[in-house]
Amino acid sequence: RKNVAAACSASQHRQPNPNRRKPSLRRKVGQFFVAQKGQNRVSLDSYTICMKIGYARVSDKGQNLDRQVAALKKAGCKKIFYEKQSGKSTHNRPELEKAIQALSPTDVLVLAEWDRATRSMTDGIRIMERVHERFAAIKVLDRTWLDLTTPIGKGILAFLSALAEDERERINRRSNAGRKEAKAKGVKFGPKFKLTLHQQREALEMLEAGKSLRAVGRTFNVDASTIQRLKDRG
Repeated sequence: RKNVAAACSASQHRQPNPNRRKPSLRRKVGQFFVAQKGQNRVSLDSYTICMKIGYARVSDKGQNLDRQVAALKKAGCKKIFYEKQSGKSTHNRPELEKAIQALSPTDVLVLAEWDRATRSMTDGIRIMERVHERFAAIKVLDRTWLDLTTPIGKGILAFLSALAEDERERINRRSNAGRKEAKAKGVKFGPKFKLTLHQQREALEMLEAGKSLRAVGRTFNVDASTIQRLKDRG
């Protein structure tokens, strides 16, 4: 543990070497490990934390972030990202993206408030999975059970991820069933054809009269490929 703590402290002050190879990372069921030389390895089950990175958000510029930031500082966050942005889209949360990208193995992303940081349960699960993939953990100050630095928290993430995957599969099944039913009823998918039914009949008559695809296309201000598709459809 002393060696791990010293390594964490040194990593925060050492300048990155672009030519240095990144340490290999591998995942084991229920555990994360940072592979090192020999048999030495750091297990996140014992959880030696290098850095806590905080994130706070409010959706309106008139709202105040002081309470959330104070809670994050009290929790021991050395670096805090915060923003006043709508949470309707992940693209509207650039500081959250920066916070996740700043995570190193064994770091912890600390969210001040779950409802402020996420826009839905599915979105929250995706955030946890992304943090998980970086061999880091997540902790939510106003949701004590969402603490992935503990074995119970990791079990909760596995359970929530399974629920989200099941929901995605059910949505896909319903969508596929709906498409099959629509096709059976004659519904055409894809972009709407550029020519009206009357124009299509006229174009086919012009082709039968011997005009070229390019000439017919110029008449209706469409590409020759459009007329070719019409001809193939008959």
